Amino acid sequence: MARQYSVYDVFTDRKLAGNPLAVIFDGEGLSDDAMQAIARELNLSETVFVQAAANPTHAAKLRIFTPGRELPFAGHPTVGTAIALAERSYDGSNGGLDLVSVLEENVGPVRCAVRIRDGEASFAEFDLPRTSQQVRLPLDKQGLADAISVKVSDIGFENHVPSVWSAGVPFLMLPLHNLAAVEAIEFDPQLWERTAPFYDGALASAYVYCRGGVHHAAKFHARMFGAGMGISEDPATGSAVAALSGAIHHFDGLPDGHHPLLIEQGVEMGRPSFIHLHIDAKDGEISRARIGGQAVRIATGMLEL
Repeated sequence: MARQYSVYDVFTDRKLAGNPLAVIFDGEGLSDDAMQAIARELNLSETVFVQAAANPTHAAKLRIFTPGRELPFAGHPTVGTAIALAERSYDGSNGGLDLVSVLEENVGPVRCAVRIRDGEASFAEFDLPRTSQQVRLPLDKQGLADAISVKVSDIGFENHVPSVWSAGVPFLMLPLHNLAAVEAIEFDPQLWERTAPFYDGALASAYVYCRGGVHHAAKFHARMFGAGMGISEDPATGSAVAALSGAIHHFDGLPDGHHPLLIEQGVEMGRPSFIHLHIDAKDGEISRARIGGQAVRIATGMLEL
């Protein structure tokens, strides 16, 4: 059976940047093993399989696979697929389209808003299906430093210390002193597997970040290494930014109100990505958080399976 697909570059407004995503529009009738094999064959950070939603008022059900395993939730697949589905329905009239829809993911329903404008890269934003929560696990600071080839003294800045957070997918957050330390990382997956904790049946991925960035508007600069996902390094990781929202709120002590933040990632890979994070805080807690970004289509074809 021929199945139509498109490839999008996500969290960017230009082609051959950001994080590539494969969207398989005809995802019905494939076994879990088949979807995993296709994701491994395509070898992108994630591949999405679009299926019929269980709730007829929702737009679609998404199954999200890395080359190594299925994820219950991920940011760049949510943004990219929301845009891909909206662009398929857009007839080019009135100069644009504003659309709100719900995508079903294994983590639960995810509400998305999409903005399409002629001559511009489309933009999508979604509400986090879960608020980021800290997972308290013992951490070996020296072992973590060795795994990313930095000095122990490079780890931490201001109130930020290593910690594990999850908004559906767990990440070990590693704050480093400055941009130079983040740029100099040499990640050793074997040392990481010996040192990093397992949580919810999976090895926590490394999300290394510092304050500031190469882009003047970036509030944080980050890199993600997903040894347990089959990803050596990821150009943009929305689920990690979702987890990071909890760390930012906790360590920075965000006051009540609205906090827009731009996170840059993928710079060292030559695929700069820009992730928009919005945190609404109330009564000392995160009341709502949203992640958004642009995406551009770079390929369309048929999967002959």
